[in-house]
Amino acid sequence: SHWASLLSLSLPLSLYTGVNPPPTVRIVHSGHACNVEEERHTERVYTIREGETLELTCLVTGHPRPQIRWTKTAGSVSDRFQDSSVFNETLHISKIQRHQGGRYYCKAENGLGSPAIKSIRVDVYYLDDPLVTVHQSVGEAKEQFYYERTVFLRCVANSNPPVRYSWHRGRDVLSQGSDKGVEIYEPFFTQGETKILKLKNLRPQDYANYSCIASVRNVCGISDRNIVFKLTNKTASPSIKLLVEDPIVVNPGQTVSLVCITTGGEPNPTLSWVSSSDSLPEKSVVKGGTLTLPAITSDEAGVYSCVASNNVGNPAKKSTTIVVRALKKGRFWITPDPYHNDDNIQIGREVKISCQVEATPPEELTFGWLKNGRAMRSSERMVITQTDPDISPGTTNLDIIDLKFTDFGTYTCVAALKGGGIPEISIDVNISSTTVPPNLTVPRGKSPLVVREGDTVELECLVSGKPKPIILWSRADKEAPMPDGSLQAESYDGVLRIVNVSREMTGSYRCQTSQFNGFNVKPREAVVELIVQYPPSVEPVLLEMRQGLGRPVAMNCRVLRAHPSRVLRYEWRLGNRLLHAGHFDQSDETEYTVKSLNREGWGEYTCDVNNEAGAGRCTFLVTGKAYPPEFYYDTYSPLWQNRPTVYGFKLQWTQMNPNTVDRIVAYRLGIRQTGLQRWWEQEIPVDGTITKGELNTHNLTELIKPAAYEVRLTPITRFGEGDSTIRIITYSAPVNPHLREFHCSFEEEPICMFTQDKNDDFDWTRHSAATRDTKYTPNTGPSDDRSGSKQGFYMYIETSRPRKEGEVARLVSPFFNVVPKNPYGIANPPAYCFSFFFHMYGKHIGTLNAFLRQKGQTAAEGPAWSLSGNQGDRWKQAKVSIHPTASFQVVLEGIRGPGIEGDIAIDDVTLEEGECRDLPPISNLSPGRISE
Repeated sequence: SHWASLLSLSLPLSLYTGVNPPPTVRIVHSGHACNVEEERHTERVYTIREGETLELTCLVTGHPRPQIRWTKTAGSVSDRFQDSSVFNETLHISKIQRHQGGRYYCKAENGLGSPAIKSIRVDVYYLDDPLVTVHQSVGEAKEQFYYERTVFLRCVANSNPPVRYSWHRGRDVLSQGSDKGVEIYEPFFTQGETKILKLKNLRPQDYANYSCIASVRNVCGISDRNIVFKLTNKTASPSIKLLVEDPIVVNPGQTVSLVCITTGGEPNPTLSWVSSSDSLPEKSVVKGGTLTLPAITSDEAGVYSCVASNNVGNPAKKSTTIVVRALKKGRFWITPDPYHNDDNIQIGREVKISCQVEATPPEELTFGWLKNGRAMRSSERMVITQTDPDISPGTTNLDIIDLKFTDFGTYTCVAALKGGGIPEISIDVNISSTTVPPNLTVPRGKSPLVVREGDTVELECLVSGKPKPIILWSRADKEAPMPDGSLQAESYDGVLRIVNVSREMTGSYRCQTSQFNGFNVKPREAVVELIVQYPPSVEPVLLEMRQGLGRPVAMNCRVLRAHPSRVLRYEWRLGNRLLHAGHFDQSDETEYTVKSLNREGWGEYTCDVNNEAGAGRCTFLVTGKAYPPEFYYDTYSPLWQNRPTVYGFKLQWTQMNPNTVDRIVAYRLGIRQTGLQRWWEQEIPVDGTITKGELNTHNLTELIKPAAYEVRLTPITRFGEGDSTIRIITYSAPVNPHLREFHCSFEEEPICMFTQDKNDDFDWTRHSAATRDTKYTPNTGPSDDRSGSKQGFYMYIETSRPRKEGEVARLVSPFFNVVPKNPYGIANPPAYCFSFFFHMYGKHIGTLNAFLRQKGQTAAEGPAWSLSGNQGDRWKQAKVSIHPTASFQVVLEGIRGPGIEGDIAIDDVTLEEGECRDLPPISNLSPGRISE
């Protein structure tokens, strides 16, 4: 029954023309700020302590509701916040870190005018523990700090804001000049602030505990940090020793332990390990000065250093190199007699077999040669040579000086490492009458290759010859990488396989023989052409078109790219029904027009553009669907509450593009309490035609305090339902509990929180005719209150003696808060109607003034309303519109006239939101209005 009353009590829809204001934006902060400096050099600075929670909220106005985005300057990509379109978008960073300081921007856009942008600078405050480093004067850097040495103690702490340092020796504060043997100074060449303590020619009393105190003067509640350094005659910089040889040569899979020990240093140094590859291997273990690398791999080879530091002098560093044995990439090549211009092997001529391996360490590489499985030695006719062991990769050559028939056979080169533990590499090379140099051809019909985009394609080069060399594939037509990203691809069988071929891969591909695993002769090469066909790319892929009945709809489908691009055919359809077909000639687009849209014309139109590779499709969704309504969020004081348990809400919206489709005949309003499942719905009929920008209003009543509600609004046309929009309505307690309509008739003793001004000459008096003294002055003042009741009370000024002419009595209202319509308040401040009844009867009536007194304004403005002289023996009403821009009070001032017949009375003071309506006729005596 409650919901039934809610819906039935809704008021009819009222319409009036609105405007679309561009966005405004304002940043408000909550969270743990220690200080917010407003508008310092036109920028706000928000100070926060590291580790606290930052919360900034962007309050926006504007219609349609602007999209909000937070961004940060001078930050990394990850500092950019996700786009969002939530009203009151809040930027929340819990446990803020120093690198998150910077300038944050809130940008609001609604497509009207330029976007509104506001920024705030976030300053993150922190103070790290200070660090003391000790040095002795250069040239005196011996192991120990003896007498007659000069020692420098330097203190540094990272902080924001800049830190202040102070030094103590024991419990005594050290300051410049307090001790002849001590100097305190700030070096001008260092980054950031620091304080250096210089102890000249060490004296016995200089051996003591020195404490450095770093302070940021307790900003943000950050307390001071301090560190103590004990200086003794044993204080010394670190020295270390590595208990390993250099380099360490190991086999893969071995566990390596590096041991580092300190041999000096006071205080005791801390040891750490670093490697040349920036970080230590994941599985490495550091325990004290020992670094253990279990099951080492070739990738983990490199330089490892032990570093010792105790903040005295410079850190000590010792390094060793770990070498992991390896053999890889065995290759061979055959070189025919270099003195004859012939690529073939011939009896009686020279032939050279070369064999190459990458070895680590190179000096351990050994080669051996076998012929048909039996070991060979170098001889005059079979010369075995090996390159210098320092040159990598290592190469061995077998030169057969005068080839005989008996030399045909299988030659094997065997590579090994002296240390052992690594598998050998054996390479077999066959020398016979069938050993011939390579040749390359492209099989018939394999160039050009025509394929469809997305297929898998094999480019083929037939390689003949014995042995068959490795084939290298590369792009022949341009300096472009191969499909796998490399500049050339190796193939052992001459085939290049490309999976999921794309249009960018069209072009010429070169295959050529490499010298490896074949003849060391001029490369042979061939070229294969690849043509990738793809179906037409078209636009628009999907376009929604909204149109009213009886109007034309023109659809245009355009071809962007296609291969082959000639003989393109198009077909227009509505659903499955063919509407129109043809071929493209010179043009790259086709258009279809519905001259007058009827109900059968709604639906999905497609245009298919075909070539040999397939079809591209444009899709047009033609509907009469109305666009969504756009809720107006800047309604001034939309909430009203004149009853204890329920509230009302003034819902306002404009309609997006109302003229694009048929007339909106109604809106479907859905409402549900947040958290509940059930929607309640009703229809709001619309009379006449809604225009663009027109503001629609509908009052929701009987909403339960303090529940929030989801409201859904759907426009309805002849087509049916349009796009819905949803917004949340939240209950907020009133800003001015006594203001929705302030009314005071002075019936109660507290007189509605009115007060007597302390700086006037006399007070207003609360009075009723029934209690009036018989000694009252005749011919002045009212005989009853404004409602005509003798028991009713009013306020008046008693002008009998001892009052003098010109004396003033002021009655001051309580403070009222202003809820600005837009965040800056000033542009169009809200209006209030201030009204009251007055009684000014008697021949000595002075003046009655009404003033607006605003918070923060020192100089009083002139009266908002004023009236003087005898107005007759009756109550009249005054009304005046006021436009405060800050919290305000209203002041009623009575001024005594020339005699005792001058009592002025007031009653029924009201203050309502909005301009005054039904103004009484203008009196020539006042800027306000009065009525009987």
